[in-house]
Amino acid sequence: VIIISGWCVFVNAFVPRHLARVTDVEATDISNPDLNYGLVVDCGSSGSRVFVYCWPQHNGNPHDLLDIRQMRDQHRKPVVMKIKPGISELATTPEKASDYIYPLLSFAAQHIPKSKHQETPLYILCTAGMRVLPESQQEAILEDLRTDIPVHFNFLFSDSHVEVISGKQEGVYAWIGINFVLGRFNHVDNEDEAVVEVQVPGGDQQETFVRKRTAGVLDMGGVSTQIAYEVPKTVSVASPQQEEVAKNLLAEFNLGCDAHRTEHVYRVYVSTFLGFGGNAARQRYEENLVSKTVLQNKLLGKHQGESAESPILDPCLPADLPDEVGPPEQRLHLRGTGDFALCRLLLQPFLNRTNDTQTSLNGIYQPPINYPNSQFYGFSEFYYCTEDVLRMGGDYNASSYAIAAKTYCATQWKTLKERFDRGLYASHADVHRLKYQCFKSAWMYEVFHSGFSFPTGYENLKTALLVYDKEVQWTLGAILYRTRFMPLRDIQQESLKGAHSHWRHSFPLMNTHYLFLACFLVVVLSIMLYVLRLRRIHRRAVFNRGASASVQWLEEGLGSQDLPVTL
Repeated sequence: VIIISGWCVFVNAFVPRHLARVTDVEATDISNPDLNYGLVVDCGSSGSRVFVYCWPQHNGNPHDLLDIRQMRDQHRKPVVMKIKPGISELATTPEKASDYIYPLLSFAAQHIPKSKHQETPLYILCTAGMRVLPESQQEAILEDLRTDIPVHFNFLFSDSHVEVISGKQEGVYAWIGINFVLGRFNHVDNEDEAVVEVQVPGGDQQETFVRKRTAGVLDMGGVSTQIAYEVPKTVSVASPQQEEVAKNLLAEFNLGCDAHRTEHVYRVYVSTFLGFGGNAARQRYEENLVSKTVLQNKLLGKHQGESAESPILDPCLPADLPDEVGPPEQRLHLRGTGDFALCRLLLQPFLNRTNDTQTSLNGIYQPPINYPNSQFYGFSEFYYCTEDVLRMGGDYNASSYAIAAKTYCATQWKTLKERFDRGLYASHADVHRLKYQCFKSAWMYEVFHSGFSFPTGYENLKTALLVYDKEVQWTLGAILYRTRFMPLRDIQQESLKGAHSHWRHSFPLMNTHYLFLACFLVVVLSIMLYVLRLRRIHRRAVFNRGASASVQWLEEGLGSQDLPVTL
């Protein structure tokens, strides 16, 4: 299921090799003192959720990332809690923000050992709902959280740990989370793994190396469509304007704990297209149909669509399906003709493609993709369109998909409804899915092949729902990125332990005793010297006082007229 604010995805397991690492669904052992914890609060548009993560101490290899997993309670369920509505509802009452978030943090605090609270990082990251608020209202809510949370909770929390993240950041975090679960950041030589040649971002143009190929992400929700993928080579742009756009869409970051190592440096393209989700596209299509029909009826004196007897023929609905569209004052009647090819043709203008090179939907810049050496995962509508009704989710084949969609569209609505009543479709498929499957099948096909320019022979798209039977959130990528320097602390601690161990074992037991004796003698000698120094100072002081008294007596004697002086 996709959250409109983006990037809550489910992925299917296709890589058995990583199954053991990511299917650890045992309850988290909170008695383990070496276990670390982290919290991420996703403040979305419809509600907020807290995710509790945990990871063992880093193995000391600077090439490896932290092995972060979602914490599981004693019933082996993920430690997650959600509240409604979204935090953006507090725009006019920002002083209530900390009270709003309190139940989530209290819930998390109960699951994490109290002795670990002060070293558990807490991140509160706000998405789409907060982005639409004026900056002053955003800041008022964030400031209340920054001020009050440290008063009630002892988590590792600073001002920079609470912020409104951009759609680009959210997309990058989703890309990181999915590739982490798929094991694409484990740079272990394996002949069975696909690799790519990478030019280090920001480095010498000639500096290249080979590493494991990452997966791209396609995600079509109800309102928006997103794409994110690695750009391994330095890209060239057609114009200065395009270069400026490219800078805003490309993210360069280092996931490793050592900023000087380049093996975990990635350059990722992320773009979100509002209005290009399945439901939003259907709404745009219907609005265009209504406005065009009303204008034609007015100019030509016709009444097409104004009654069920003279419906507008819609090729994007199953054959003979009746439907109504438009506002109450302009209600129009439709009847499906189920023509998949014609539907695809009618939808192409809604992609808003331009003649510019290296562009996709809405004329937005898109770096070139090396299609023969790439892999993409399609989520949400990419999965629902292929699986819910057509029952062909997984490996995508454009030709087979087009034939299945064409057959579905051309099937009489009465027959489709009978099949639905007999339970022949996916359990979560509903009547709404049946009605608009034809349209969404065509829209997904056009977005993928005409919008993003994937060739019809492309064989490396997998449509999916779960990764190893579990949900992958963008919050996993967020905590991976934000805790990336923590392994450096563990490595340094291990180095200090190793140095101490080497020093200790390099001295035999007898030598250690001699060393202790020498230190003891040095201390005793120092004390003796200090005492002698004090005695010398004391003698000098006594002598000075005696000399002063003699001089004073002599001076008094010289001043007396009656005292005889013998020279």
